[in-house]
Amino acid sequence: MSNTKHILAMLRSRASGDDEQFYSIALQIAAAEARQGRRSTADDLRSAVDEARALKSRNASVAIPFSQPRGDLEALVDLREPKLRMQDVVLHECINDKLKDLIRQQAKRDWLREHGKTPNRSVLFLGPPGSGKTMTAEALAGELHLPLFVIRLESLITRFMGETASKLRLVFDETLKHRGVYLFDEFDAIGSRRSATNDVAEMRRVLNSFLQLMEQPNATDSILLGATNHPELLDRALLRRFDAVIEFTPPSEEQIRALIEKYLKPLKRPRLAWKKIIQAAEGLSQSEIARASEDAVKTAILDERDSIKSEDVLKRLNDRREMREVFLKVER
Repeated sequence: MSNTKHILAMLRSRASGDDEQFYSIALQIAAAEARQGRRSTADDLRSAVDEARALKSRNASVAIPFSQPRGDLEALVDLREPKLRMQDVVLHECINDKLKDLIRQQAKRDWLREHGKTPNRSVLFLGPPGSGKTMTAEALAGELHLPLFVIRLESLITRFMGETASKLRLVFDETLKHRGVYLFDEFDAIGSRRSATNDVAEMRRVLNSFLQLMEQPNATDSILLGATNHPELLDRALLRRFDAVIEFTPPSEEQIRALIEKYLKPLKRPRLAWKKIIQAAEGLSQSEIARASEDAVKTAILDERDSIKSEDVLKRLNDRREMREVFLKVER
């Protein structure tokens, strides 16, 4: 594209209020400058785009709503506007490092594409229920200022031959049109082993379709997240197709304390018996610990207190453990 065409395209995008298109053209000019050896000019252009984006974000007084899926997609996809950021979730350091790398690649995706590279965009979350997979998906979307689209597997998977694969293609076509984070929760429903004894030809075709669709080029760099509580059911071919596989494990002692401190805010917590509290929380999931902490806060509020007692937290943690034991008895 010539300089004149660049200027015309920028003027048109500005007139239509499409700031992202405006920035994209500016970055294309930066890439052209870099290819011609003018690195300093290219760096100045990129910095100016980053500053403009940051300034717009700071000055936004009213949040711009994300567009709801329509037509056939309305029954397949739930739009969730992220309320969380990465600082709102408590994760193991190794998980944080992998997510930071993904966020960095996505945030600088224009730079990678200048050199013929594409950012990582497919991640598989493995872990038990309540370990923070869905919360982390929301925080990831929030950190990148993207909408979170949750795929409704109960609507996606049907008993009619060819229909599930067709609906799956519809979802993937949407990832090409609208940049976002697309979460396939309970992913084992799609990605179960093709050699499984309870497998049928239709689900083999669905899995093959998913693998093929994952490989197609995606100019929007939409993020694909698969999340499952049953990694043992997944087809091995999937592990090679994802850019990253992240395992969520029960929280460590440090994470337990950080979680409880986070959810006890804004109440005071003078001299809590942390050794007993951590011992009571061991084996519980992130979700269970978070809910127990919130229940302890509710108790203090209703008692008209501005501080939390150790007994408040211990009681609620024990309540959660008893609930878990009840469910285990039912499963037996």
